[in-house]
Amino acid sequence: IGQQLGNYRVIRFLEAGGFAEVYLGEHIHLGTEIAIKLLHTQLTSEDVEKFRTEARTIARLRHPHIIRVLDFGVERNTAYLVMDYAPNGTLRQRIHEGIPLQPTIILSYVKQIASALQYAHEQKLIHRDIKPQNMLLGADNDVLLSDFGLAEIAQSTISQVVQEQAGSPSYMAPEQFLGKPRPASDQYSFAVVIYEWLC
Repeated sequence: IGQQLGNYRVIRFLEAGGFAEVYLGEHIHLGTEIAIKLLHTQLTSEDVEKFRTEARTIARLRHPHIIRVLDFGVERNTAYLVMDYAPNGTLRQRIHEGIPLQPTIILSYVKQIASALQYAHEQKLIHRDIKPQNMLLGADNDVLLSDFGLAEIAQSTISQVVQEQAGSPSYMAPEQFLGKPRPASDQYSFAVVIYEWLC
């Protein structure tokens, strides 16, 4: 907290995931709020260029339901991504277990996420970790898919043992356990999420 990463100051911890920790931050000169995602892995000099290539690919994604990557960097061999800040948390936080959602709400969420996945798959990107924790709610409560390519970045830069585990087992398609994800793997994971919402 209070640490500076490039042009950004870390303000407070938001959440931790399998590959990274997320912090609320602000641009030092502009004063705008952003989210900073620090990857858990330390990069070797060989990994830094791979990370930059993957981060550039993710930063090119432009879709109303995909969280924007604004910047990225490496500080003391730790990689970070700077993204839009979604102030209303995740769908995992919003949805209480045991309380089914109304069909109209589910349909709205499905349309938004399906549109984001279709766009990403057309860009030849596979998400690899579709789950409610990676579905953020923006300022207007629109759904924003996050962590696009984070599993891919992690796979490019960390050990083979972890690579094979990229994703969340409860949502992973069978082929993903074999380290062979494809666009249908994201669709499978999304179907599991929808099933949870309906039940």
